[in-house]
Amino acid sequence: MEQLSSIVTKASGSNGAIIAAFLTVVVWAATGPLFHYSETWQLVINTGTTIITFLMVFLIQKAQNKDSLAVHLKLNELIKSHKESSNRLIDVENMTEDQILIIQKHYENLNKINQKTLKEIKEKTDDLTDDIKQKIKA
Repeated sequence: MEQLSSIVTKASGSNGAIIAAFLTVVVWAATGPLFHYSETWQLVINTGTTIITFLMVFLIQKAQNKDSLAVHLKLNELIKSHKESSNRLIDVENMTEDQILIIQKHYENLNKINQKTLKEIKEKTDDLTDDIKQKIKA
């Protein structure tokens, strides 16, 4: 099933699939006069598109889940490989939304502290620069 899903995912996103879908609609529209634009003629396209849409929803979700898992694993590997990084976030995708929001708040607070520290350093550096300029003029 995994291999079939992968093949269909790649095929459905190809130029050939877009062309095939477009040609299907063109052929369907062109046959309208032949079938006198009957309810059956309309039902064919409605049923076909409904079935394809239904199946594509699950196919897209499966592909998205697989991609998401792969990205998480790659990020986990990057976090694990850096000696100074914290391993607290390695399993963040398995936390509850409330837990994630708490961690987000923690990082927002860290950012505020860093911004304040950077501002203080800049002010001290500016003061030292002004002192040096004054001494040079004197």
